[in-house]
Amino acid sequence: MSETNWYVLTGAPSSGKTTLLKELEKFGYRVIHEVARGYIEMQMAQGRTLDEIRADKRSFESWILDAKIDIEAALPKDETIILDRAIPDSIAYFEVAGLDVKRAIEKSPRHRYKKVFLLDQLPYQVDHVRIEDRETATRLDRSLEQGYKMLGYDVIRIPAMSVKERTKIILQEIEEN
Repeated sequence: MSETNWYVLTGAPSSGKTTLLKELEKFGYRVIHEVARGYIEMQMAQGRTLDEIRADKRSFESWILDAKIDIEAALPKDETIILDRAIPDSIAYFEVAGLDVKRAIEKSPRHRYKKVFLLDQLPYQVDHVRIEDRETATRLDRSLEQGYKMLGYDVIRIPAMSVKERTKIILQEIEEN
């Protein structure tokens, strides 16, 4: 396992990750945006529906896991980078999809992240790439925390509050190092 200077921002759907990451980018941080959202948007631009894209859960989740592995393998380990989800997020997504989590667990200890921030859920909002309902989002929240803790991380919960307040907490945590 290789040590990195990477921070993970994770959370259930509709927890405010995208908004918070855009704010952190304004402070000059390099951000790696969520693989799944990018993939879904690319596929939709080619005319596929969300149902078609996500019909085969195993293929979809495996593609996302492999893409995260490839992306992280290419990143400089000493650069401060904030990841919108990381390889271990796949543990939760495989679990909630009813898939065998063994491969996701095996691939997760590739890197040691500096800190893992788990955003508390905000009022649930549907968007063009989300299929999860509020109940599934709550299950994902619990599973994300359990997965990272299983890997030995002290998960830092970021409460549901304004973007400005969340940004301040994360910046303080990053600057501590």
